Amino acid sequence: MLDNTDMHIIDELSKNSRITMKELGVKVHLTGPATSARVAKLEDSGIIDGYTIKINQVKMGYTIHAMISIITNSPNHEPYLTFLNAQNEFVINNYKISGDSCYLLECKFPSTKELDEFLMGLTMHVNYKLSIIINK
Repeated sequence: MLDNTDMHIIDELSKNSRITMKELGVKVHLTGPATSARVAKLEDSGIIDGYTIKINQVKMGYTIHAMISIITNSPNHEPYLTFLNAQNEFVINNYKISGDSCYLLECKFPSTKELDEFLMGLTMHVNYKLSIIINK
């Protein structure tokens, strides 16, 4: 069971996972070693599953952010999944979902040319509905 201090630690690490244990300790009112022990406990229990970075896709040259609802043509999804593996430069996430679609595909593209080429290849395997992200 998590207490308020654990929740505060998780909140602070979510904001900045590169914070030192001493700085984190000041924020959660613990010593550095006590904070480090708490974080280790959260990691060992699997509550903290890892640390990551946030990438600015626009600054990386990917100005088009798309969500694509995927409707498969057959129960065999392997051709679609194989196509995605070959296009991993553009794929951010591929969620298997329930509802009107089989998958929700999140992608990034540097231009409409690459988006169009991707969609042309995609139509060989599935039907889709495209949505472009305008603003976050």
